[in-house]
Amino acid sequence: MGYTVAVMGATGNVGRELLSILAEREFPVEEVIALASSRSVGREVSFGEDDVLKVENLDEFDFTGVDIVLSSPGASVSSKYAPIAAEAGAVVIDNTSYFRMDPDVPLVVPEVNPGAIAGYKKRGIIANPNCSTIQMVVALKPLHDLAEIKRVVVSTYQSVSGAGKSGMDELFNQTRGIFVNEPTESHRENFSKQIAFNCIPHIDKFMDDGSTKEEWKMVVETKKILDPDIAVSATCVRTPVFVGHAEAVNIEFDRPVTEGQARDALRAAPGVTVIDHRLDEGYVTPQECAGEDAVFVSRIRKDPSIENGLNIWVVSDNLRKGAALNTVQIAETLVRSFLQKAA
Repeated sequence: MGYTVAVMGATGNVGRELLSILAEREFPVEEVIALASSRSVGREVSFGEDDVLKVENLDEFDFTGVDIVLSSPGASVSSKYAPIAAEAGAVVIDNTSYFRMDPDVPLVVPEVNPGAIAGYKKRGIIANPNCSTIQMVVALKPLHDLAEIKRVVVSTYQSVSGAGKSGMDELFNQTRGIFVNEPTESHRENFSKQIAFNCIPHIDKFMDDGSTKEEWKMVVETKKILDPDIAVSATCVRTPVFVGHAEAVNIEFDRPVTEGQARDALRAAPGVTVIDHRLDEGYVTPQECAGEDAVFVSRIRKDPSIENGLNIWVVSDNLRKGAALNTVQIAETLVRSFLQKAA
């Protein structure tokens, strides 16, 4: 017997990817329901290669009988409708930022802390972490098991798809406009400065201590998912790339770790693909990771400037592992361990 699954925010970048991955991975569905705002009602979205779903109105939807809700409509919308769905008996897996640091809501990356899913019973909600956090902790987990990580310094190079379809449109329109001598200001709505041919060290709003909220998310989410004792310093940068986040990660361990030990641990880890050759093209870039499920690790090398230091380069498709795939993997673990239905 299959499950009734509703996808909130089904017309957005992540919502469409959720539907695609549910079909690709043959998630055991009895029925799939596409939900979005009233503006999108009646639109059609694809579910797999052959099925098309008509979008229904989230404002009017009754969640009674829905088993699982995969939610990616934006934090304010999710804050309203996720509790309503949970109250109706559904388990909500939320991809927005709203519930991540709620102490009664588990924050889960299945390769890292699958046991935390059990905490969903408190509120009926499971949170999906930030895209940049997910790929980093997938790479850190096998290393932390090898030797305790004391400190992480990460610089991210994040694609515009992290800002949604409008962010991708802005990069496209600015790039095209530059070649026809249009002022970039006419195509600037999502980012604080021109994104075409530029890098912007500013993602989300600034906080009192000078960090941005994206940087704060990486710090607190890593602690909640992996280990509260790990010190994390993050600098998050938006780059003119459509899909795929990259991270330069500097790690300090409590004891020596060789490059070979790190490479072996990463190769054995679920969800990680190591491509690390010290020659031209011997590493992975965002362009190559687009459409892939893995977290790719390259440039594994010692950091001689600190004791027990290591550098790695981590790349992943932020719409897949950084969002939709991780959400579906949580759902797979949920039904495998907690929601089994009788045949």
